[in-house]
Amino acid sequence: MNWLWAIVVGLVLGLIAKAIIPGKQRIPLWLTTVFGILGAMIGNALAGWLGVADTKGFDWTRHVLQVLGAVLVVFVGDRLWNAIRGDRQRA
Repeated sequence: MNWLWAIVVGLVLGLIAKAIIPGKQRIPLWLTTVFGILGAMIGNALAGWLGVADTKGFDWTRHVLQVLGAVLVVFVGDRLWNAIRGDRQRA
């Protein structure tokens, strides 16, 4: 069941990241989900490193770090995806 939550959270974080980043990102939905999962993992690692991974109540800091991680990964991933694909869609 944990893998299902990872997919759902990755999809939500990826879509939030795409909404935050200005302009249109031309990555497919499956890649948005993968990038969201990676962003969540980066955010969780940062939260653990900062010592705020487990707090009482709602983990606002951890969730903000997850969104920031997803924004970073979606931004870089979109650029790489377009570079690899030859930027065909924008022509």
